[in-house]
Amino acid sequence: MVTRAGRNRSPRDDARSIFLHAVRAVSPYESVLSHLKVLPSGILRAGKKRYNLNRYERIFVVGGGKAVCAMAEAVESVLGARITDGVVVTAYGHSARLSKIKVLEAGHPVPDGNGVRGAREVMRVADRAGRRDLVISLISGGASALLAAPAKGIRLGDLKRITALLLKSGADIHEINAVRKHLSRIKGGWLARRVYPADLLSLIISDVVGDDPGTIASGPTSPDPTVFEDCLGILKRYGLLERAPRAVVERFREAGACEETPKPGDPCLRNVNNVLVATNLDALKAAKVKARSLGYRTVVLTSTMSGPARRAAAFFSSIVKEVKKSGNPLGPPACIIAGGETTVRVVGRGRGGRNQEFALAAAVEIAGQSGVTLLAAGTDGIDGPTDAAGAIADASTVDRALSMGLDPMNHLERNDSYTFFDHLGDLLRTGPTGTNVMDMVVALVV
Repeated sequence: MVTRAGRNRSPRDDARSIFLHAVRAVSPYESVLSHLKVLPSGILRAGKKRYNLNRYERIFVVGGGKAVCAMAEAVESVLGARITDGVVVTAYGHSARLSKIKVLEAGHPVPDGNGVRGAREVMRVADRAGRRDLVISLISGGASALLAAPAKGIRLGDLKRITALLLKSGADIHEINAVRKHLSRIKGGWLARRVYPADLLSLIISDVVGDDPGTIASGPTSPDPTVFEDCLGILKRYGLLERAPRAVVERFREAGACEETPKPGDPCLRNVNNVLVATNLDALKAAKVKARSLGYRTVVLTSTMSGPARRAAAFFSSIVKEVKKSGNPLGPPACIIAGGETTVRVVGRGRGGRNQEFALAAAVEIAGQSGVTLLAAGTDGIDGPTDAAGAIADASTVDRALSMGLDPMNHLERNDSYTFFDHLGDLLRTGPTGTNVMDMVVALVV
């Protein structure tokens, strides 16, 4: 393909460039800076709200997530010496050196002991806040696991077990986080309860479909509309009632003996301002700009793609094939973009993640469709428990695999997409990107 710049590039190169440009566009550091500014008068402008910094005695910063260090760095650059104390928890390998805010590392996606200690530190700082203080909460994807504060009667082992079961069950993030909220002392609005009556400004990078602050990181600063009975229903729906830790099931069944999470209208949420600073749609819009600069007619289908990865891949591929066949909704050279977060019900013992499974299922669908290339990847650079962000497939993927003795359907049924693409050399490895706004699929038709 010849781009507008006149250079020869392959569709694979273009797909990578589009994806990486989109990831850079949702940089946590730049995203926070674009929503946070101190005016000469001492007024802090955060989103649509303003805070008179002169009336606060102290400013505290807390938070968690895989993107939280860059967010905290941005807050330090804006507020500097005004920060009294702060602590954030991020995943192993994602930390950075900060001046005023302490950084701790913990396990993700399954919580560990460092997550318990990190959450304890966050709660310690939050508990210091009083009526004349401002607390800034920084939240990004991964905080549900990183801020592990087991509720009374729940052990860390219980959290690990139920998290692992839910991640493999096919449950979506809304369901998983509903359970997490009811097993925590910090999620589901409990952080806001600890901070009250101080003012609470929460800067959030969304990693969930729909961008609901109550679901992102299990909503530590948002009201929780779900109840214990909902959690029991989720376990039943995915056949986990007999496999879940006894303490978890008993807590859900004896809901009357446990205090519910803060609900909409709770006074502790009165002083909360939740501000979304980066979303999946922001990344998709940036991808569209880049694709057009490379000479592609471009359409963004949705930022709310969800459901089983294989089913989503089949539907997305049908649109790609329609573009190839009829030029509808746009003709080649075309770029079709979608985002969101699919699920995988793990039944095999292979390796992979939802994006790699999406790419493998799509490879089967687009086999033989010359001129079609597809990339599916996580914007955080991590797809499932692997070292890849996702994978790239094209019309030749299935034939190349068969020539190497690889059976695409067998790998798909065993949830072994990582091994499949690794043999082909088609895994997309970016390393941790420092951000996290769910997943992106880019298809090019030339």
